[in-house]
Amino acid sequence: QGAEDAPSIPTLGPLTDEDVTKLRPCEKKKLEIQGKLYLAPLTTCGNLPFRRICKRFGADVTCGEMAVCTNLLQGQSSEWALLKRHHTEDIFGVQLEGAFPDTMTKCAELLNRTIDVDFVDINVGCPIDLVYKKGGGCALMTRSNKFEQIVRGMNSVLDVPLTVKIRTGVQEKVNVAHKIIPRIREWGASMVTLHGRSREQRYTRSADWEYIAECARVASPMPLFGNGDILSYEDANRAMQMGVSGIMIARQVPVGALIKPWLFTEIKEQRHWDISSSERFDILRDFTNYGLEHWGSDTQGVEKTRKFLLEWLSFLCRYIPVGLLEHLPQRINERPPYYLGRDYLETLMASQNVDDWIKISELLLGPVPPSFTFLPKHKANSYR
Repeated sequence: QGAEDAPSIPTLGPLTDEDVTKLRPCEKKKLEIQGKLYLAPLTTCGNLPFRRICKRFGADVTCGEMAVCTNLLQGQSSEWALLKRHHTEDIFGVQLEGAFPDTMTKCAELLNRTIDVDFVDINVGCPIDLVYKKGGGCALMTRSNKFEQIVRGMNSVLDVPLTVKIRTGVQEKVNVAHKIIPRIREWGASMVTLHGRSREQRYTRSADWEYIAECARVASPMPLFGNGDILSYEDANRAMQMGVSGIMIARQVPVGALIKPWLFTEIKEQRHWDISSSERFDILRDFTNYGLEHWGSDTQGVEKTRKFLLEWLSFLCRYIPVGLLEHLPQRINERPPYYLGRDYLETLMASQNVDDWIKISELLLGPVPPSFTFLPKHKANSYR
């Protein structure tokens, strides 16, 4: 049989974008977290050792610290470290921050190939000037075209659900979340978390849970988690009655996951826990051990663990023991008063003095290096 008579073999031809779209799964895996307690991604303090502590106390869902997409694309090892997951984190996501559809989509595609997560979150809630002025974080709420392209682009390349965290709006008395949320749902997001304050408010006002409830209604059937001022199990109960799918626990100035990580236990067991100073010190010891395991037990690892322990102590010192409170629970925006603890350790842990935090770190990690100084990253804004 001559070559000219040979049967032709059909070829597929070049792979087109349309073919790739067809090859993607028809339906993403659903994010089944209805009614669960979600530990917010906390910049600086929401590191892996801290998340392990919160998991032990009952956090159901955890998320890595905000990672900047351009830093990830440049291969910065410190940024990639933020995405590391501990095996105890059974429902775990990562949070990305960026201002442009191309870089955010490329980054999502990269993460889809390289890391094991249950969801990817877009940070559209970060209020800080450095992020806002570059068009990221809260600024995306005012850049609807870019926002849409980012959500659609990332959603198209991810095999896992895409979620979005937003605020009520940018300006103090101009709520826009209720207008944006239905569009986020149309663009393909699987869930929205709403912080009940605007960018301008920061922590100067209480979170607006009536507005969160309104937004939960317009979000349906897409789940909406509420965030803001969950300081006790009573607050959590009230929040769940507002029609949200679940609640996110964040830093909550002056109380919250950073001040009392056992808040998750209080919510699940419906009680106030008058935790002793020795029990709290044991938590710090566990954090230290987790830190040395995560960052290393050499000199560099010890000092990195110390740095993050001190950052956490700048929040922990604001905890007022239940047994010393005149009224339960402690309220938002109450500056912690000076008090004398029921023992030396309780008084030491209540100190607002950096030298005392360093003293606590030395009890756990040994003496600080010569000429050691520490300035808390979040202290300047802690009582704004």
